[in-house]
Amino acid sequence: MAGSTTKTVYDIFQSMEFGPAPTSSTSTAQAWLDHHSYALGLFIDGKFVRPADRKSRSLLDSKGASMCSIVCAEDDDISQCASSAVNGFKVWSSMNCHQRAKVLLKLVSILGLHGKCVSELCELCEASCSPSTLVRLLQYYSSWAQLRDTLMTNWKPLGVVVVVVSDDSSLFTLFLKVFPALAMGNSVIIVPGHCTAPPALLLAQLFMGAGLPAGAFNVLTGTDVSLGAKVAQNPSISYVTYSGNKQDAVNLRKATAGMGVPVSVSPCIGATCPFIIFESADIDSAVDEVIEAAFKKKKEIHWVLFVQESVLDRVVACFKLRMVRMKCVGLQSTADRVLVDAAVKEAQQQGAMLIQACTAPPSGALYPPTLLWRTAPASPCVVSPSPGPLLPLMTFRSNTEAVTLGNHSPHGLAASIWTEDLTLALETAQSLSVGSVWVNSHSVRDPCLPVSGYKGSGTCTDGGQEGLYQFLHPSSSSSPSLPRSSPLPMDYTKFGTGASPVIIPDESDSASAPKSYLHFVGGKACKSVSGCSVAVQQPGGGGVLAYCPDGGRKDVRNAVEAAIKVQPAWIKKSLSARAQSLNSLAKGLEANSQDIAASVCVQTGLSMDKAEKELELSIARLSDWAAYCDKIQGATLPMPQSGSALSFPEALGVVGIILPDKNPILSLVTLLGAAVATGNAVIMVPSEKYPLPALVFIQVLLASDLPAGLVNIISGRKDQLTVALANHSVIKAIWYWGSAEGCQYLQYTCISPLKTLRLSCQNDDDDEGKDWTQSHPSLLEETWRNAVQWKSVWIPTA
Repeated sequence: MAGSTTKTVYDIFQSMEFGPAPTSSTSTAQAWLDHHSYALGLFIDGKFVRPADRKSRSLLDSKGASMCSIVCAEDDDISQCASSAVNGFKVWSSMNCHQRAKVLLKLVSILGLHGKCVSELCELCEASCSPSTLVRLLQYYSSWAQLRDTLMTNWKPLGVVVVVVSDDSSLFTLFLKVFPALAMGNSVIIVPGHCTAPPALLLAQLFMGAGLPAGAFNVLTGTDVSLGAKVAQNPSISYVTYSGNKQDAVNLRKATAGMGVPVSVSPCIGATCPFIIFESADIDSAVDEVIEAAFKKKKEIHWVLFVQESVLDRVVACFKLRMVRMKCVGLQSTADRVLVDAAVKEAQQQGAMLIQACTAPPSGALYPPTLLWRTAPASPCVVSPSPGPLLPLMTFRSNTEAVTLGNHSPHGLAASIWTEDLTLALETAQSLSVGSVWVNSHSVRDPCLPVSGYKGSGTCTDGGQEGLYQFLHPSSSSSPSLPRSSPLPMDYTKFGTGASPVIIPDESDSASAPKSYLHFVGGKACKSVSGCSVAVQQPGGGGVLAYCPDGGRKDVRNAVEAAIKVQPAWIKKSLSARAQSLNSLAKGLEANSQDIAASVCVQTGLSMDKAEKELELSIARLSDWAAYCDKIQGATLPMPQSGSALSFPEALGVVGIILPDKNPILSLVTLLGAAVATGNAVIMVPSEKYPLPALVFIQVLLASDLPAGLVNIISGRKDQLTVALANHSVIKAIWYWGSAEGCQYLQYTCISPLKTLRLSCQNDDDDEGKDWTQSHPSLLEETWRNAVQWKSVWIPTA
């Protein structure tokens, strides 16, 4: 027809324009808000509560209009909520597994009835979570609720769990922690962000209709994430877990330092993730998917595109074609527009070229999708990307270079790999330091996929069976490793800076003088860099028993350098070779058992019979870890989509271990064996009170076939070495047995870069604390799980 503007299929295909968006209605959600007078209260003890004289916070909808208000909880509300959660835990945990599973499954049918209201409310709040996603979460975790006692024997729930998310987190991120906590029998208090508060309150109401006991699920709202720290102060809280942006994670970790409550964080918002296109990829599909991922109006992560040089021209040509007539993307505010303009201008000054869908408007909270071509790896738009639809593009030549560029980010959340070569895909996936890898796809999320935060992206694992263990503890464990307390008044800059004790030479005969011991660094026995020593006193306050080196920051630096050289090769060794090395170490320990038993006896004052018994247990424990090497590995996972999902444990990297006073040789081989069997390198600090057994153990290490630098032992003052380990950026995890001040210092300090912490407050009474002589399966499994992080790989099929 003459003058017709109707486009043909061919025209649409060439421009790849999106069709008109369907109009949506939010009438059901508005009716629910109207029922609550557009003023939502707290949800405590199974009902909505709106205390008088409370401040409120106004929430805006996706269009910037006022949607409703929420109450800002105060101390009395927190106390009431915690008390309710304790009672709810008693009822919920006393139910059997089948009863808890039935309640979670009933929620599925209730969501089917009220899914429209949930969906519309999420749309109003920009919480981005469909009812079908919540149903999948419920179905998956109700199955684990049913099977907990069958497949996870000898584990029990923690108690009251607090789940905190930042304002920019999604509803899926929130309930990925809530549902497993409930499934394992815990009660939950959530502190949602402003986007997730209304949907969370709606779901709390629906939970009560499913038969969840009053107090098992509670919602506290406030002005910001600082409310989570206030809730953590309550002595009834057993565990705090957080998801959101990094700054709020840092603030929460600092605010909760010294409270004696374990805190795990997953800074998943704002992470920089690599999108890698190899020459063997389907270029058209890859470009379509990266456009969809990178140019969303609201996105949790930032993508950086890496393209193999041989196909760069094809990729750029596809971008130019696909971006024609794409519309501008709305920013959160005009302030974000200023940041975007500054990032683009700076990138251009550094040599980047722009490919834009259209001309950027002169002002306002809109900006066109923009490809920043020829970006430098050190460019601010790559290292610290601004909000907005910006996609930096860099090139690489080889697989090794692609991995190096992909690992350049301080984050380790996820990566997308595009290639038709499966061998190349798997090799790249294993080399990237990220928790999730998607092959020929992106942003695939399912609760069966276990994901750990690598580097600065978290200290816990979410999803899968592995993600359940953060909400459990071994039933054989009698007491928490961190007793509840109030934060100690500390000057963190002065911790561990005390002067070394002065050693005055005596006039004794050199033949009868106390023996001097050495460090073990890089496979060699050596003195401390400072040349200083610490006197080891005899049991009962006698004279000087021996001298050990007084290690410091430079000794730790040398040990880390040796560890990072050897640890990549140790990971690549076959599992049977690792087991053989540990078995050989056990034989060496047995051959030197008399000398080490004598050192335990002399150092601790134990009888020779008890010292020999500890050595027997130590030899058996090393043999246990040798057997563990090739017994617990990853698996294929049952995804609801067509494809293959793989999960496997990986080593943390370099682990710092400050050893306890109790059972000095048994605790040493228990922790050393767990770390080394899983592929880590270790830097061990012997007990300051009983260092000699560990220093005598160096003779066993010298005769072993462990690679030089894999195990390092540095003696000295515990606080000084704790500071050195905490401030070294390469060390990925610290296992600490020591004072309450040391625990608080590590919680406050190990946030940039983020370190995984395993803390135990050690008392002067040796009869208290962890019983190292136990060989209970759950205790060994807990130690093993602390030494690994989990990676999932998703490979779709047609």
